Amino acid sequence: MLKKEDFVYFGKFLKPHGTKGEIGLQGDTFALGEGCDFVACDIDGILVPFFFESIRSKSNDTLIVKVERMESAEEVRYLTNRETFIPRKWVEESEEVSLGYFIGFTATDKTLGYIGEIVDIDDSTINTLFVVEKDGEEILIPAQEEFITDIDHDRQEIRFDLPQGLVSL
Repeated sequence: MLKKEDFVYFGKFLKPHGTKGEIGLQGDTFALGEGCDFVACDIDGILVPFFFESIRSKSNDTLIVKVERMESAEEVRYLTNRETFIPRKWVEESEEVSLGYFIGFTATDKTLGYIGEIVDIDDSTINTLFVVEKDGEEILIPAQEEFITDIDHDRQEIRFDLPQGLVSL
């Protein structure tokens, strides 16, 4: 039986792609890494694995997957909009994870403590930013390794040591 604590959020299934049992899968494609052959969905409180016959890239954050034992658009439609999860070890062992993986993580600072929840990534400029929300306000934090002191995948928390005055709460 799959244990929820051994999995992390990946993304979600999109709509069927074609008529042969393929479906879009949106998420942090970097986190899948080599050897990825399934995602799990929470169905009635139990993580159920869905194995792939094939995987191909559609865009930076979207794959087209052929799910084993699902041969038609009608069969895979059952998965549409379902959240997907992947083994935590795939993410922790991956050499490259896109910043989108951190959406939903809590941001804390060494001095300030709790900052808020990461709700988006702003990569519209050369300086990529974590968009953090606290009490309905947006706080922008540079997504730079030099400010990150620790990433706790279990608690879904990024700990920062930010320069004084960078974030005003």
